[in-house]
Amino acid sequence: MKVLRRRVDPLDYAGRIWMRAFFGLVFILLYAPVVLMMAFSFNDSRRNIVWRGFTTKYYEKAWNNDGLIEAFVNSLTIAAINTVVATILGAMVALLLWRFRFPFKSAYEGFMALPIVIPEICMGVAMLAFFSRIGWPTGMPWPLNLSAITIAHIAFSFPFVAIVVRARMAGFNRELEEASRDLGASEWQTFWHVIFPYMRPGLVAGALLAFTLSLDDFVITFFTSGPETVTFPVKVYSMVRFSVTPEVNAASTVLVVITLIVAALMLRVQRQGQEGSP
Repeated sequence: MKVLRRRVDPLDYAGRIWMRAFFGLVFILLYAPVVLMMAFSFNDSRRNIVWRGFTTKYYEKAWNNDGLIEAFVNSLTIAAINTVVATILGAMVALLLWRFRFPFKSAYEGFMALPIVIPEICMGVAMLAFFSRIGWPTGMPWPLNLSAITIAHIAFSFPFVAIVVRARMAGFNRELEEASRDLGASEWQTFWHVIFPYMRPGLVAGALLAFTLSLDDFVITFFTSGPETVTFPVKVYSMVRFSVTPEVNAASTVLVVITLIVAALMLRVQRQGQEGSP
């Protein structure tokens, strides 16, 4: 008796067992360390080697750690400001490159992509030399004392937004813009009611990328921060140098959860915008 086997489409890669096993292994390697870190943040032991029991006391220690909370607030403040400014600059650059032709446009595109392609440590050293050369003031009150880090984050994150938004605008039908102008709409009305709704998914994706890049950045922040402007990644690094305690895992878990919440909210806003657009 012959056993009937389902014929696999040559292009149906997801139906192949070896492909499923490969992707399963990739997901395990990517997310298993994060899951283990979150699990051991509840471990009732100072060492993250053996499970000793369930507890939440290390979350209480992290919450009562004034230095950790200050660093966390600094990171959120920098990430929020960076997201707004980098999204605006990135959108403007994307529209410039998408819509206009000007001399040395290719050179400008390559120059704009430098913060993406150069090593991050080179970017950090360059920003350190820049602020030292111009004599950037220090000892300013909060949140002005975070200005150097914020400027550095904007400098390396807005090209990511520009690339995402420009890729989105590459599929825009210019006939819609021409039809809007023919119907009597001004340039601003055309942009707000025709172009902006189309580029909104790219803006949301770029803003989310800028937020996560800024919130998780360590190298550039390490070179541009001072003794009174410690961010969350730098603070965690200083704690990890001694030992990886459940307190560090608890603080890192909170950071992961906040990142996931922001991503979920932005994806929801993006989905609602797509459903509401004609």
